[in-house]
Amino acid sequence: IRLKFLNDTEEVAVARPEDTVGILKSKYFPGQESQMKLIYRGQLLQDQARTLRSLRITDNCVIHCHRSRGAAAATPALPEPGPTAPGLPLGGGTLMVPTVMVVLALGWYFRINYRQLFTAPATVSLIGVTVLVTFLAFGVY
Repeated sequence: IRLKFLNDTEEVAVARPEDTVGILKSKYFPGQESQMKLIYRGQLLQDQARTLRSLRITDNCVIHCHRSRGAAAATPALPEPGPTAPGLPLGGGTLMVPTVMVVLALGWYFRINYRQLFTAPATVSLIGVTVLVTFLAFGVY
């Protein structure tokens, strides 16, 4: 079996078909078994008890090896939060209700000033949407 690494180096591994993924890791990466990720045909070999035969790994197959960092080094340190302005943070959720209210206000403005463009079903729909948004706004706040 050929073990191929990210820096394009290869190492030939001698293994039997009845060897498991765990045995392969412990044999060629002692002490680093939990950090090593083995990939064969685009699939991560996670089950340590599966044999090479059951995975259809035969002579001259290529297994890609990736060494991941430990848990402490894998998560980058979070930056220190800077001074924040008091009040609610501005995000999509905080601005959603005011945005919908502005759109509704524009709808009512056009309904009042351009009455000829609004049919009776359009006016009833505008009333229904206004009532629904009002209930939602009161439910949120």
